[in-house]
Amino acid sequence: MYKLTKRLIDIIASLIALLILLPVFIPIIIILKFSAEGEVFYFQERIGLKNKKFMIWKFATMLKNSMNMGTGSITLQNDFRVTKIGKFLRKTKINELPQIINILKGDISIVGPRPLVTKTFSAYSKNVQSKIYNVKPGLTGIGSIVFRDEESIISSIKEEDPHDFYKRVIAPYKGELEIWYQQNKSIILDIILILLTAWVVIFPSSELHFKLFKNLPKRTF
Repeated sequence: MYKLTKRLIDIIASLIALLILLPVFIPIIIILKFSAEGEVFYFQERIGLKNKKFMIWKFATMLKNSMNMGTGSITLQNDFRVTKIGKFLRKTKINELPQIINILKGDISIVGPRPLVTKTFSAYSKNVQSKIYNVKPGLTGIGSIVFRDEESIISSIKEEDPHDFYKRVIAPYKGELEIWYQQNKSIILDIILILLTAWVVIFPSSELHFKLFKNLPKRTF
């Protein structure tokens, strides 16, 4: 019943969102088409439900060959690969909105663990890799809320390689958060996480999630 209800909510909410956001999408598409490298959408292979791969939709915010430049799959604060308009789209999370199409297709849900590229996914332990996508990945989730400032966290580490820091510190904690989500999943929890996502976009320094969820795994850094 939970899966069916969640899927119906995904379809209805994404259709409504597309209609509402169309006036926002059109000017963004025009600006992207006539700025930077002229790329509007960015398609990337991600890990999905039961570890099957799919192509995710995003607004283009980085240079075309960014995966082969700089820090690769990890984006840092003030990353030179991010375009000017891309900085705004990433800060406001507008770049993620085309994933509404992925929701309609059934690749992802509104709420769930973020779908990762293979290299970042491999930073999880084997135990987490075998469990994290037993639920459909999502546009947002507890990991996205806690790590809304991931770029600045990684950028603040000067004495360690970003990939090593991600694997040693961020990936284990993210894994704990997403396993917590699976253990507590419900429609009510999904609604709360959607509202929390909007809250932390407006108030990025808020720690409201730790106050609401007393049993949430504690920060390890």
